[in-house]
Amino acid sequence: MPAVKTAIEKSVLEAIKLGSGKRFKQSVELIVVFKGLDPKSPDVKFRDVIYLPKGLGKTPKILLIADGDMLVKAKSLGVDVLSKDDLQKLDKRGAKKFARIYDWFLVKSDLMTIVGRVLGPALGPRGKFPIPLQPSANLEAVIKQYSMSTRLRNKEQAWVGCRVGTEDMNPKDLADNISAILEHVESKIKRPLETSCKVYVKTTMGPTVEVVVG
Repeated sequence: MPAVKTAIEKSVLEAIKLGSGKRFKQSVELIVVFKGLDPKSPDVKFRDVIYLPKGLGKTPKILLIADGDMLVKAKSLGVDVLSKDDLQKLDKRGAKKFARIYDWFLVKSDLMTIVGRVLGPALGPRGKFPIPLQPSANLEAVIKQYSMSTRLRNKEQAWVGCRVGTEDMNPKDLADNISAILEHVESKIKRPLETSCKVYVKTTMGPTVEVVVG
């Protein structure tokens, strides 16, 4: 889809230009608005993790919650960790602090029940659902995957959006990331994007710019 990628890149450049001048590094965001589709349909319900081929432009904060060998391995990789014992000592204030700080919560599978009870009330409203890992998981590969992934999520609404990178990234790389997300969306809604969606890009504080996908 070379023509579509060119259109995406052009819109990304315009969005970055229109949103420039802020005192912090802004994210670049993608918004897909559905036309003529029932927001309650399973086809437009998203709670997906999408791997971005060119990454997010900044490293997301990952917390691994585990015990035993997995905890030891995570520490050796330099990952932020929370042990089972420390998890059980967390109060509501501590849970909210973790929910605010971290982007991804990777959890040894047999601790999911405890995590749901302790962190669930703080994570749920932020859409940061814990991700279970089997004890045999390749931690290095999993951490690399989530350090280059974004979360595509909505809740019975006629649109879905996510971060795709930062304003200082190469526009071609941002276009590659956006293309990967649009391909996923198209495969899920089972309809051509050009007839069923309007696509927009924007920076955190900037106006939306439409991407012509057809």
